[in-house]
Amino acid sequence: MSGKIYLLGGHQTDFATNWLRQDREIFDVFRDTLNQGLNICGLDYDDLDCGHVGNFNGELFNHQGIMGGYFGMVDPKLSGLPTGRHEAACASGSIALLAATAELEAGRYGLACVMGIEQMRNVSGAEAAAHLGSATWFGHECQNVKYPWPHMFGKLGDEYDKRYGLKHEHLAGIAKINFANGRRNPNAQTRGWQFSDNSFTEDDDLNPVIDGRIRKQDCGQVTDGAAVLFLATEERAIAYADRRGISVSTIPYIEGWGHRSAPLALDQKMTESAGADYVFPHIRGTITDAYQRAGLTDVSAIDVIETHDCFTTTEYMAIDHFGITAPGESWKAIEDGRIAMDGEIPINPSGGLIGCGHPVGATGVRMLLDACKQVTDTAGNYQVADARRVQTLNIGGSGTTSVSFIVSKD
Repeated sequence: MSGKIYLLGGHQTDFATNWLRQDREIFDVFRDTLNQGLNICGLDYDDLDCGHVGNFNGELFNHQGIMGGYFGMVDPKLSGLPTGRHEAACASGSIALLAATAELEAGRYGLACVMGIEQMRNVSGAEAAAHLGSATWFGHECQNVKYPWPHMFGKLGDEYDKRYGLKHEHLAGIAKINFANGRRNPNAQTRGWQFSDNSFTEDDDLNPVIDGRIRKQDCGQVTDGAAVLFLATEERAIAYADRRGISVSTIPYIEGWGHRSAPLALDQKMTESAGADYVFPHIRGTITDAYQRAGLTDVSAIDVIETHDCFTTTEYMAIDHFGITAPGESWKAIEDGRIAMDGEIPINPSGGLIGCGHPVGATGVRMLLDACKQVTDTAGNYQVADARRVQTLNIGGSGTTSVSFIVSKD
């Protein structure tokens, strides 16, 4: 990386809010989120050099494309701002972040705004599932399947079961942790939800099967949400710190990153990884690329992880791919408490997608914003003590696109 890319902060909406019930359009939330983020960070419209939007399915949920044009509608001062929108299914926000960092590293601009946004509760559940299915290999995968993504990530669990064995109780352990963490987060969709112990068992009434081995509590919670983050070159970050009377060493920066993609079809991914230690070698490579760029050896240098958990099977995969356990042994980190809030390496203190919520295009930006909060000790009730280095993993499609960031602070 040519010079550090600093993270000045940002803002996240309440993921429990249904925008349609508030009579708000997606642009209304875009505008308010941008303005609140600017206010929190002490920035003005004139400070922004470029804008990037992460959004997966605006054309289907909102009949709206080219959302980069929203910036110029917020205020006349932003008319003419160079902008773009980025799509990579659930990794859309992280791809927008990568595009912004690349422009800053190239010296084109000094300060970038990245907005992740998605409205998903304005249609029926069946229609939402159909829209989300566009990230499968359309016309080839999930034919005559009611809920495409539980089906696909159930197959990921089946692959683990075939290679290493997989127990429901370990998937349930992941769900329990993430719902519990979500109760700490004032922006989490599920913070007020209540469960009994049987809600996480194989009780078909309290925890019904959605598809295959995937039950209700195994599922990430789609919702409406937005998150904005402001990124700066070292020069601009120093000027920003001087203006605020603080040291630039107090501002988090991106220490490392990884980005890899695999074939769209899940079966092709599985065929390519046959005989490999990792079910998704390209995701393992994304994570280790981030270590390498940060000058780190392995996960032992990481204090906190915010990872994709669209389903419990996704996080189960992530645990061993991060190197927390040997391949196929993710269950050990669940049983011994390593990934719990008070464990050796807490995963998803925010609640993750299961506990916090998953507005698809916003998730990658929300993850990086939460990483900033952790390393600056501003995460409130879900703060991990002494968090100095946080790693994210954001996945789009059936593991098709994967992006990982490592955030640190001097």
